[in-house]
Amino acid sequence: MKKIVLLLLATILMSATAKNAEPNFVGKWTGDDNKEVGFITFDKEGYASFEVKGQVLGGKEFEMNGQKGKMTYEINTKTNPIQVDFIVTKLDTGEEKRMLCIAEFIDKNTMNFALNFDNIRPKDFLSKNAIVLTREE
Repeated sequence: MKKIVLLLLATILMSATAKNAEPNFVGKWTGDDNKEVGFITFDKEGYASFEVKGQVLGGKEFEMNGQKGKMTYEINTKTNPIQVDFIVTKLDTGEEKRMLCIAEFIDKNTMNFALNFDNIRPKDFLSKNAIVLTREE
């Protein structure tokens, strides 16, 4: 009887810990957007990048329109849904622009993700700018 109680207690503690664990965004995520496969990478140093059709935008340093920049990310897990901000910074001036997003984990390797290009954070995952992402790495 004692072994059964200990096993039950261990199972309850493990499931409670898993539910309270911070979601892990680090990795390469793939999504299919209108039959066009793209990737979002969150690295452990805080840099993010997008890849579509073999072109990479973001990371520690990239060039766009003759200007060098970097792309980082910030995540607020205290909100529901989770708030994700991509921050593009011009390296020469320090000027920043943010892309406001939301995320919701379906399981540890699958999430709903929505972004908006109008400097307004999406409210749900029903818009045309929502996608299901799957962790590749």
